[in-house]
Amino acid sequence: MKTTLHLSSITPHPQTEYWSVCKVEALFETPFLELIHRAALVHRQHFNPQAIQLSTLMSIKTGGCPEDCGYCPQSARYQTGVQKQELLNVEDILAKAKIAKSRGANRFCMGAAWRGPKPKDMGKIKEIIAAVKSIGLETCGTFGMLEDGMAEDLKDAGLDYYNHNLDTSPEHYKNVIGTRGYDDRLNTLGKVRSAGLKVCCGGIIGMNENRKERAGFIASLANLDPQPESVPINQLVKVEGTPLADAAELDWTEFVRTVAVARITMPTSYVRLSAGRQGMSEEMQAMCFMAGANSIFYGDKLLVTGNADEDVDRILMAKLDLEPETAENRYVPTENVEN
Repeated sequence: MKTTLHLSSITPHPQTEYWSVCKVEALFETPFLELIHRAALVHRQHFNPQAIQLSTLMSIKTGGCPEDCGYCPQSARYQTGVQKQELLNVEDILAKAKIAKSRGANRFCMGAAWRGPKPKDMGKIKEIIAAVKSIGLETCGTFGMLEDGMAEDLKDAGLDYYNHNLDTSPEHYKNVIGTRGYDDRLNTLGKVRSAGLKVCCGGIIGMNENRKERAGFIASLANLDPQPESVPINQLVKVEGTPLADAAELDWTEFVRTVAVARITMPTSYVRLSAGRQGMSEEMQAMCFMAGANSIFYGDKLLVTGNADEDVDRILMAKLDLEPETAENRYVPTENVEN
C-alpha cells in the first residue's frame, strides 16, 4: 500500500521554475567555469556574497540507531567504534550552546540518533529547545521521523528549523537505505511544514551515485513547495565498518558542480557545506563559496565525524574576506549587484 503523502510541497511552487531531472542534468553539463559564474550571479541577486551563516551542530543523543543508512557510523547495525550515549541533560547542552554563540554561531543544531523520538522523549526535547532559544540562538533539530503532533510540539517549544534530509535521489535511495522509504521522509517534511517550521533538507554526495542520480536528488529538493530554507550538501565521510566505507572517490569538481546547481535551482535557500568539509582544501572550499555556498558548520564535531577547526575556519574566512552573517549584512539589494 502506497504511503499517503502529507507534503503538498512535492509539487513545484507556482512562483518558481519546475526542474525536471533532464533540465538539472543539463545544468551539470554546463562548462565548469561558466556554471560557477552563473551560480555566482544568482547568489548575488539574493545574498551578500561575503556573508557566511555560521551554525554549530551538537550530537545530543549518539549511537544505537536501528536504521541501516549505509553511510552512518551511528547505526547499531555496524561496528564503527561509536559509543552509544543517551540523551544529554539540558545543562550540558546549554553550556555548549553558549560557547557556540560566543564564537559567532547564530544557529544551534541538535542531532539525535533515533529512527524517531518516542512520546516519552518529547518533554525533555522541548525543555532543551526552550533553553537554547532563551539565549538568543536560532534552533534546529534533527530527530528522525515524527509522529503526528510532534512537529507542533517542537514549534511551540521554540524550534525554528527541522532537518530531515532526502539524502539522495529517489532512484538511488534503495541502494543506501532499506529501513525507511523515500515517502517516509516526505511525510515527515510535510508534518514539519504544516506545523510552520522552516525546513533544512539536503543530502550526501559521493555515495556511488551517478550524475543523473545527483541531478535527480537536486530536482527533488528544488521542486519542494516551498523550497527548503536551508540545503546542506554533504560529501560522504567514509567510516570503516559502514557499507559505504569503500565508495568510489568523487572528483572535487563534481562536488563544486553540485553546489553550483543547488544554488541556481534554489536561489533563495542557504546552501551549506556540511559533512566532509574537513577533507576539503582551502581552494575547493573557496570554489564552493564562489558557486553559492553561504553557510557552514562551525567548530566542534559534525555529529560523530570531524569538523573543521574554528581557528582554521577563521583563517580561511579572513583570507577570502568573508564575514559571519548578521541581520545587518545578510542581503545585497538586487539593483546594486554588479555583474
